[in-house]
Amino acid sequence: MSWLDAVKWDSDGLVPAIAQDYRSGRILMMAWMNREALELTVTENRAIYYSRSRQKLWRKGEESGHVQNLHEVRLDCDADVIVLQVEQIGGIACHTGRESCFYKVWRDGEWVTVDPVLKDPHDIY
Repeated sequence: MSWLDAVKWDSDGLVPAIAQDYRSGRILMMAWMNREALELTVTENRAIYYSRSRQKLWRKGEESGHVQNLHEVRLDCDADVIVLQVEQIGGIACHTGRESCFYKVWRDGEWVTVDPVLKDPHDIY
């Protein structure tokens, strides 16, 4: 049995993967991985995801340069979520130019943007 067989892949052969900054613990983003993406992530020591919209592998940072170097891979107790402890190169994980994709906070009945854009997305892509 392969270590990849321990993962509970969904009906599409995917598993959610959360990228977390290995130093600060901040959640940077969530994406999907298929079996090949997870295997390549470990082999190449960098985050590689599966793009559902493009139906292909997506090496984080291949266009933006904001690569995620891998420090550790964790599997949750139900074996259906992956956490990648990563070093976010360039300090930007979100396609909006922010550090994290989780930049909105629920306050007083509405979503409030609390994190600044660090780099204009038009300058990234």
